[in-house]
Amino acid sequence: MASLRFPFSFSQHSVPKPPHATSSSRLSVSAVAVTVTVGGAAIAASRNPRVVSSQSQCSSLLPWGSIALANSSSESAVVEPKTGFSFPATIGDSRRLLGVGLRKKRVLGLKNIDVYAFGMYADCDDVKKLVGEKYAKLPASELRGNTSFIDDLMEADIKMTIRLQIVYGKLNIRSVRSAFQDSVGNRLKKFGGLDNDELLQSFTSLFKDEYKIPRSSTIDLTQEPGHVLNVSIEGNQVGSVKSKLLCRSILDLYIGEEPFDKNAREDFLDNVASLAVVVDGR
Repeated sequence: MASLRFPFSFSQHSVPKPPHATSSSRLSVSAVAVTVTVGGAAIAASRNPRVVSSQSQCSSLLPWGSIALANSSSESAVVEPKTGFSFPATIGDSRRLLGVGLRKKRVLGLKNIDVYAFGMYADCDDVKKLVGEKYAKLPASELRGNTSFIDDLMEADIKMTIRLQIVYGKLNIRSVRSAFQDSVGNRLKKFGGLDNDELLQSFTSLFKDEYKIPRSSTIDLTQEPGHVLNVSIEGNQVGSVKSKLLCRSILDLYIGEEPFDKNAREDFLDNVASLAVVVDGR
């Protein structure tokens, strides 16, 4: 589990935007996008909300609880109910929101801090292809808890994004870097052994001290085709790392056996499993 370092430093300065990564960058990461959430139609649920999109058969299948949709001319958004932070129902052309959750950190054994809310996105066509190739004969109820399927999901070359949205206003980029150093480092050891310090450094070095992440900022961790992890902050690319092991390790934090938010993981897997209905025609 990630170990955030408290207390966090304070900053009263304006927030500089990270530079755009260039094609000549050695590491073109676009997985940590920090963007300020804007208003839109909001969907609230008893535990986790339901994604509603008239443009996607995928999103119409999501089996989340009761919803309340606020009318808006903006694109539909989904509210993480504990924080009120919203996430767009879609990112890019094809990635759909399949789960939202909350990362908490217990401080001094006394108090839980809401560190960031997060949304988990996946390309529905990529997921349906995986289901159709290996698991089409399994009913959705069995697919949800199938360990092999979950492992394949984290190993597959599927376009996925984990969007983090900062809740704790005193959080700074050094704390994020330290947290990933611990959490991602532990997963790299779990899946790849001990000799991965250089790979971990190539990822954590993207979170430079000059980047500011005030409340409502977002960090996107995006797996692109070829197992390229793209990182962006405030919508600006800061680099990328090509590594299947790194992508797997980051996904494991959110949908692995010991996730940051178990309810979010369950909702994500439920919604992924629901795609089997489309594949098999059930």
